[in-house]
Amino acid sequence: MGVGIEVKELNAWFGKAQVLQDIEMTVEPNKVTAVIGPSGCGKSTFVRCLNRMHEVVADARVTGKVKIGDVDVYGPSTAAVDVRRRIGMVFQKANPFPTMSIYDNVAAGLKLNGFRNRRQLDEIVERSLNMAALWHEVKDVLKKKSGASLSGGQQQRLCIARALAVEPDVLVMDEPASALDPISTGKIEELVNELKEQYTVVIVTHNMQQAARVADFTGFFLMGRLIEFDRTEKIFTTPSDKRTEDYITGRFG
Repeated sequence: MGVGIEVKELNAWFGKAQVLQDIEMTVEPNKVTAVIGPSGCGKSTFVRCLNRMHEVVADARVTGKVKIGDVDVYGPSTAAVDVRRRIGMVFQKANPFPTMSIYDNVAAGLKLNGFRNRRQLDEIVERSLNMAALWHEVKDVLKKKSGASLSGGQQQRLCIARALAVEPDVLVMDEPASALDPISTGKIEELVNELKEQYTVVIVTHNMQQAARVADFTGFFLMGRLIEFDRTEKIFTTPSDKRTEDYITGRFG
């Protein structure tokens, strides 16, 4: 089952530039939370701070507190690799490992952690591909074709299966459908609605209609600040802040 995320006084810098300013948010377990806002507002930086992915950038630093369930993400005894196992990440551009088979793409995280039981690997790969609504499309070519041989929408679902294989508590998706056709986008959205039964899902999207379709809660970011966070229906019908209303009605962004 998914767990909640508690964010308090989160600030992030890249070099001397402050990207996030005093973000506070509580993400409910087993719900879909959308993060919306114009380009450059801090959406992707925010979700990367949840699992310490910002640390791959040399001059990035973060202050504040993030808790995933009972785990202090920035606690002195918390290892980044443990945080990233609990928070799976799916990026805007599908990134299957091109030299690996479909099977090995899904199993990659498990093998990296020393998992070697072949029978259990087979079961986890099948389960993960089923959860990503991809199993029936690839079951006959699992070890014959590479992940890169799939279509764009299939590659993105393969990356979702890879993230699910290590059994995270939270799945973060950074604009997962922005480069996909409408049919593939619909499949991803259906998948998001199904996944919240077992996981907490955070999705970054430029598509406000997508946020309205899939999210239980929505946060609107502007210039590094969280302007408003509420139930999605309220954000899109009766927002509390004029800036939110201006954005969702197309006055800017």
